[in-house]
Amino acid sequence: MKLVGVSGTLAGNKTSQAIHDVLAAANRIDSSIRTELIDLREYEVEFCRGEPLTYYNDDTWNVVKKILDADFVVFGTPIYQASISGVLKNLLDFFPEYALKNKVTGIIATGASEKHFLVPENHLKPILSYLRGLVPSTNVFVHNDDFDEESDEIMNNGVSKRIHHLAEEMIFLQRSINERVKDS
Repeated sequence: MKLVGVSGTLAGNKTSQAIHDVLAAANRIDSSIRTELIDLREYEVEFCRGEPLTYYNDDTWNVVKKILDADFVVFGTPIYQASISGVLKNLLDFFPEYALKNKVTGIIATGASEKHFLVPENHLKPILSYLRGLVPSTNVFVHNDDFDEESDEIMNNGVSKRIHHLAEEMIFLQRSINERVKDS
């Protein structure tokens, strides 16, 4: 199985670090899982204009293809103005309605206000559900204070445990989906 993590921000390292930690937790649970981090800072994903994907640059095409080819995906976003990042929403606009069918789609968010912990549930989950992704019951919000100021590593053990539980649930659900699809 291949798990792809998407860091949906163009600034800072916190979201990327949180996604990295989910991928690492998945590898600790099952070392046969292949992982890849897509850090949107490293790609020039074009602004979605509603045209066929072939009209866009190679970076846009490659990022979309990597997500479509993954068995399951974890999406990360910082919370800006009580919403997901624009760069992540733009990326999701490239996908057709059934793009995430039979894929578990985990969510991790970072932010400076504890009031934003429901944003992933209320903003990102409906989009992933529309794309037919299965969103686990576990999602993780990481407050900026939970990161080390210098290294951006997550220092809060409670958050690290929640990240581990997210990885566990995603693996369990994806294996269950794979078995069901194989048997049908």
